[in-house]
Amino acid sequence: MLPVVAVLAAAVLFGTTGTSQALGPAAATPFAIGAVRLVIGGAGLAAIAFTLAAGHRRTATARRPALEGRAPLLMATTGVCLALYQPLFFLGTERNGVAVGTVIALGSAPVLAGLLEWLLTRHLPSRGWMAATALATIGVVLLAFGGAAGASAGADPVGVLGSLGAGASFAVIANAQRRLMDAGWDPFTVAGAMGAGAAACGMLMLPFAGLAWLATPSGAAMALWLGIATIAVAYTLFTWGLRRLTAATAATLTLAEPLTAGILGVALLGERLSPLALAGLTALAAGLVLLAWGSRARDPQPYAVEG
Repeated sequence: MLPVVAVLAAAVLFGTTGTSQALGPAAATPFAIGAVRLVIGGAGLAAIAFTLAAGHRRTATARRPALEGRAPLLMATTGVCLALYQPLFFLGTERNGVAVGTVIALGSAPVLAGLLEWLLTRHLPSRGWMAATALATIGVVLLAFGGAAGASAGADPVGVLGSLGAGASFAVIANAQRRLMDAGWDPFTVAGAMGAGAAACGMLMLPFAGLAWLATPSGAAMALWLGIATIAVAYTLFTWGLRRLTAATAATLTLAEPLTAGILGVALLGERLSPLALAGLTALAAGLVLLAWGSRARDPQPYAVEG
C-alpha cells in the first residue's frame, strides 16, 4: 500500500503545476518556465536521489545490475523525456487551458504506458488495471469535453498533440525506469540519473529563455515550487513507488494529477466546471480508488522485461 500512497502523493504534487503557473508572473513564458523548472528540479532530484542511493547501497544485498551498456542509454532517455515533457505539457495547457491540457496529457499516459509495457513484456496488464483505467479514462474524456462552464466546444489540435506528446513522454519514463529496476538498479540511482539528465537539458535551454520574471517574489516562489516540489520531491516519490508497481499501474495512479488540477482550479482560480466535467471528476476519483484498493489487497509484482 505504501508504494500506492507514494505515487498518489507524487501525482498530487504534479497536479499543482498548472495552478502554480497560473498564479505566477504573466511575463513568464511556457518555455522559460520549463527550462527553469528543469534546472532547479533536475538538480534537486539528482541531489536527493543520489544521496538516498548511497544509503541504499550500504544496506542492500549485493547484486550486480544488468543491461550493461543499455542502462546508461535508458537513464539518458528518462532525462531527455522529462525535458521533452515540459514544453509539450505547457504547449497543451497554453492552447487548451490548464484543465483540458492536463487531462489529455495524463489521461493518455496510462493507456500509452500499458500498451508500451505489453509490447516490451508480452504481458497484458491485469483485469483490475483495465477496469480502473477504463473508469478513469471515461472521467478524463468527460472532463475534456465538459471543461469550464460556458466554454465553447472543441480543442486546439496543436495543443492536443502537445498534450499527447507529454503523455507519451511520461509513459516512456515509467517503462524505462521499470526496466532499469527489473535489471537490478536501485530506484534512487534511476531517479538521480533522470534528474541529472533533465538538468543538463534545462541548462541548454536557459540561454534562449527570458528570465527577468525570476527577479520578482512571485516568479522566484513559482520557480522554487515547480522545481523542488513538482520535480525533485514528486519524482523521488514516484520512482520509489514504481519499484513495487507495474508501469501501467503507476501511470494510472498519476491520473490523480488532473483530479488535483481540477480541484485547485475551482478552489483557487475561480474556475467553474460544467456538470459533465464534474461527472468526469467523480468517475476519475472512482477509478483511482478502485486501483488503490486492488493494490492494497495484493501487492502487485512488476513485470520483468525480456532483455
